[in-house]
Amino acid sequence: MLADRMNGLLSCVAGVAAALSLSACSTPCGSPGALCAPIESVTSPAPRVTAPPQERPAPPPPTPEEQAQVETFAVATPGDMSGNTATAPSGQTTRIGLMLPLRSETLGRAADAVRAGFMAAWERDRAGFEVTVIETGDASEDILATYKGALEQQDMIVGPLARSAVTALASSPAVTKPTIALNHPEARDNTVLPTNMLSIGLSIEDESRQVAEWAAREHPAANAMILSGSAAWQRRIATAIAAQAERLGLTSKTLELTALNGYLSDPELVALRARLAEQPVDVLFAALDADQARQLRIALSAPPVGDIPLYGTSSLNPGRVTLLPGPELDGVKLLDLPWQIQRDSPAVMAYPQPVPRDDQRLSADMERLYALGIDAFRVARELALHPGQPVALDGVTGQLSIEFGSGRAKVNRIEPRAIYRNGVPVPLTAQ
Repeated sequence: MLADRMNGLLSCVAGVAAALSLSACSTPCGSPGALCAPIESVTSPAPRVTAPPQERPAPPPPTPEEQAQVETFAVATPGDMSGNTATAPSGQTTRIGLMLPLRSETLGRAADAVRAGFMAAWERDRAGFEVTVIETGDASEDILATYKGALEQQDMIVGPLARSAVTALASSPAVTKPTIALNHPEARDNTVLPTNMLSIGLSIEDESRQVAEWAAREHPAANAMILSGSAAWQRRIATAIAAQAERLGLTSKTLELTALNGYLSDPELVALRARLAEQPVDVLFAALDADQARQLRIALSAPPVGDIPLYGTSSLNPGRVTLLPGPELDGVKLLDLPWQIQRDSPAVMAYPQPVPRDDQRLSADMERLYALGIDAFRVARELALHPGQPVALDGVTGQLSIEFGSGRAKVNRIEPRAIYRNGVPVPLTAQ
């Protein structure tokens, strides 16, 4: 999750932490699932551009500055490459400006992952749509100025990505055309999105509330304990779970564990085991990363303590790159994106896997951002094809329900459930 796990996968990354403050995508810098860990760049499929019908004088080559800021990919082609029947009305072309901080030192690679996913989705369903990639830096002033300029040439804007940038844009009077933000505004500012703006950012708070609801359905009126580390993203998960648990009639208490270099304190784990043996609870929630959850499960492995069900968010899934074999996490329940745990579903298989620019596979959080890019284009496409109508999307980031175009936008994302089996999180079919 970048910057505080990119504020919910768009909420973590030390330098990124301040910037993204994601909503994905909640893991600490340096941990296996962290968006603040080295971020790999991703390449998107090479877009196909239709040739002009007749020869025209070649335009002068763009200056290096122009090449760095705007990249336009063509456009309305006859027919839909995906086989879908919906196309732009009367051959019209919808111009989408994809505004990302590709010039940012902290967010550039994350932005590139989103761009790659967006372009992969456009390549599949590009009929009637033109995409212009618009580069920005980190400064809110730069982003606002770039956004205002883009409005003159685009019908719809997708972006910005950083939480601070979303806050600045939402607080300005500039949003006069449909704008799909890739993050949420900063909570402390109580910013209300303009009517022309919706956010599809990944949110660890939303994910945490869904986890609490899941546990409450399986264990009504349960006595629960929430185990958290001291990182900002962990406290946010714990706070969201505690608040939702209380609303659902669960009794909960939060225990913050000490972590040094990502490792939980052994004496504290021993004391926790003794405490749970004397004062048992019905449910445990883990606002931890996968390695810490593994340490917790090993420490609590002996019955009856080891039989307490454990729930968590996508922070418990480090992804294929850093997934460790072993049964320690077997039985742990979590939520994650379909892109991560339902790879054989039709929605996921319809899109290519991201290709890194080096020989290393992508981290889990970078894959989540790639998935966010895919759904960002799909949402933009649906809004353009069916303006003012509700959108229901079987997305690669979850089941999306969106209302946009009549009053305040409403977005709901339901993520699939999973359980660890044989050391791997696998989807639970019963939702």
